[in-house]
Amino acid sequence: MNIVRSVGGKLAGLVLTLFLASLLVFFSRFLVPGDPLSFLLRGRKPSPEAIAAVTEQYGLNLSPWEQYLKWIGGIFTGDFGRSMQYRQSVSEVLLDRLPVTLGLVIIAGLLITVFGLAAGILAAVKRGTWVDRTVVVTLTAFGAIPSFVAAVGFIALFAVQLGWFPSFGSGEGFWDTIRHLILPSAALALVYVVLIGKVTRSAMVEQLGREHVEVATSRGLTQAAVVRRHVLRNAVGPILTVSGMLVAGLLVSSSIIESAFGLSGLGSLLVQSVDRLDFPVVQAIVLLVVAVFVAVNAVVDLLQPLVDPRTVAGAGAR
Repeated sequence: MNIVRSVGGKLAGLVLTLFLASLLVFFSRFLVPGDPLSFLLRGRKPSPEAIAAVTEQYGLNLSPWEQYLKWIGGIFTGDFGRSMQYRQSVSEVLLDRLPVTLGLVIIAGLLITVFGLAAGILAAVKRGTWVDRTVVVTLTAFGAIPSFVAAVGFIALFAVQLGWFPSFGSGEGFWDTIRHLILPSAALALVYVVLIGKVTRSAMVEQLGREHVEVATSRGLTQAAVVRRHVLRNAVGPILTVSGMLVAGLLVSSSIIESAFGLSGLGSLLVQSVDRLDFPVVQAIVLLVVAVFVAVNAVVDLLQPLVDPRTVAGAGAR
């Protein structure tokens, strides 16, 4: 019953957060300088009838609340409105760009998981040694490199000097696309590898000092078995929490990386749409990022009791 109540509470919070986010995303456009009608007309001087037709087509003749209700109602049917820049459905524009960003984020996520966890586990297991100090110093150094600087460095080294990877475009076909996304994904993942590595090390070092770990070691279990059964399992909670918060960062940071590598994804589309006052596209992308972030963190909250049952016991004790 507690689990059902918890799930219901999380879902209610998810719906409320998305509703408030939709209000903020939509009405913030009225605070931005610039008139959508001026952008649509692009300096032309059409007849009053033509102006009225364009105004009605994009719903600019409605009050702000009527525009919001029309917009939010369309979202439930997959209709995000019509792009002012591309003169086509926003949904079609997003679907054309989504595969690139999705592939970029997935590959970056794999790199973050593999290298971040590996660095954190290695440093924790070898804590106090030169290996630990080397890993920590390396992570700290990499953490000071902004994503756009990493992008330039990767292009200069791996694309220009060594010629291992292409430096521009998203490629054609599955494997060619993967090859084109390796460098952008690495540049996107670098800072987050550092964060996951440090969180993993901190969480594991804390667990290594616990009494049950010392008891397991005294019973003759190998270090690998102790780390796997007693340390890493209990350290997953903080790692999972931080991982959930990284999702929005990956989606937002992708705009910088996509611009640097000439990728036609949602990030570069967002930058172009902001510059050209294409409000329907901007609103759709921002709401999508918020929805993904909120949904992922809700899933993480629901997974916490499964990963660490002590959270349920703690909640019940309170």
